[in-house]
Amino acid sequence: MVNVPRLVVAAPASGSGKTTVATGLLAAFAEAGLAVSPHKVGPDYIDPGYHCLAAGRPGRNLDPFLCGPDRVVPLFAHGAAGCELAVVEGVMGLFDGAAGRGELGSTAQVAKILRAPVVLVVDASAQSRSVAALVHGFASWDPEVRIGGVILNHVASDRHEALLRAALDESGVPVLGVLRRAPLLHVPSRHLGLIPVAERRDDALGWVRDLASRVRAGCDLPALLALARSAPDLPGTAWDPLSELAACGGAFPSPAPPRNRGSAPDPAPQTPEGLIVSSRPAIEDREAGGLPAVSGRRVVVAVAGGAAFTFGYEEQAELLRAAGAEVVAFDPLRDEELPEGTRGVVLGGGFPEMHAAELSANERLREAVAAFDGPIAAECAGLLYLTRELDGAPMCGVLNATATMTDRLTLGYREAVALGDSVLAAAGTRLRGHEFHRTRVEPGAGPAPAWGFTGEAARRVDGFVEKNVHASYLHVHWAAEPSMARRFVERCAE
Repeated sequence: MVNVPRLVVAAPASGSGKTTVATGLLAAFAEAGLAVSPHKVGPDYIDPGYHCLAAGRPGRNLDPFLCGPDRVVPLFAHGAAGCELAVVEGVMGLFDGAAGRGELGSTAQVAKILRAPVVLVVDASAQSRSVAALVHGFASWDPEVRIGGVILNHVASDRHEALLRAALDESGVPVLGVLRRAPLLHVPSRHLGLIPVAERRDDALGWVRDLASRVRAGCDLPALLALARSAPDLPGTAWDPLSELAACGGAFPSPAPPRNRGSAPDPAPQTPEGLIVSSRPAIEDREAGGLPAVSGRRVVVAVAGGAAFTFGYEEQAELLRAAGAEVVAFDPLRDEELPEGTRGVVLGGGFPEMHAAELSANERLREAVAAFDGPIAAECAGLLYLTRELDGAPMCGVLNATATMTDRLTLGYREAVALGDSVLAAAGTRLRGHEFHRTRVEPGAGPAPAWGFTGEAARRVDGFVEKNVHASYLHVHWAAEPSMARRFVERCAE
């Protein structure tokens, strides 16, 4: 059974203040001494970075589209193990999910799966009594979704607050918090959303501290905690990477802890306020332990981190370690060599276009990556880094392709099939992923495509497979296909 108290922070629409409230609640409860577990609905990588900063634990994604509804509770239980409270930030509007798929992938679906009360964050900046009609509509739309209270955001004055409270008295939904209009509560953003924590560490830490203070002053924390504790026990067990890999066939050695090397980011420093600064939670250090081996040989998998490569799911590193790899962090902006003994390289997502000049200037590492003949798994930012050039700046040249920034946003869930065998998947493997970029890659002659898209994106192909390299735009949650970790580590060991 899963008995972690929990809240889902949702909103009528994007831009209402979900991240502000969820991060502030995490920080306020963590500063009060509670062990708090942060979660995010959907494929977002950036919000979990702020959650980690606030809670001192890795932010975990819960995505019914990518991982399947049946994995939501196990992944939640895995991330929230040992915690006294879990805060789940929703995605978009409460009932918005995968386009054309009903409630699939929506915050409402996750709230129902977790049987968690919902706190609705309402941007009240341009309304007064109408807020009651809005809240009533959301509270009555789906009787299986329990709206446990409202937090009013962007409230202008005492009089404005009084009008809002009076209106909501008639709705029967309690007001659990009021946050006044404050420019400092906004997080800096750019072409693909919020700026990741790794690119503004000191500033982000101050922002989180300020949020904690404002949430403590404006929200009824005891009432919110009581609401979270009203969530019933859930049937099920926690997700376990060793068990997942065993289900793929075969046994694995005990997983090893990751380590940082050279000038790569150090383990997240603990601040006096109990907040943790981490540029990439997925490669945070754990307790020391023995090194694993596959076929009698140590397998080092180098995972890119730092400011240019901030996108990664924590479960990916856990699966790699469970499969027998020693996960080692490196920073392509600063490290001039791959970690010692590297047998495989994972290049996740991020914003290389914002750091193209610095990545290009690190010529020694680019040459090392170009000369590396072991398995490479690259997603989105990693794909761009492997091309010949990005907006004219020389990259690694592993792939015969060039990349450029565009004005067009490519965004959405995808269903894909592997078009050939690779270091990640056997031909015919079907899975779901997510695209999110404003770049275009023009391929030259040579590499074969990695994925063929089905469904609404049918007749499109994506990415490249060439020798030991698998690179594409598609972001994949490896917990949905744990065989990818097994296959990758086995190829590294060969």
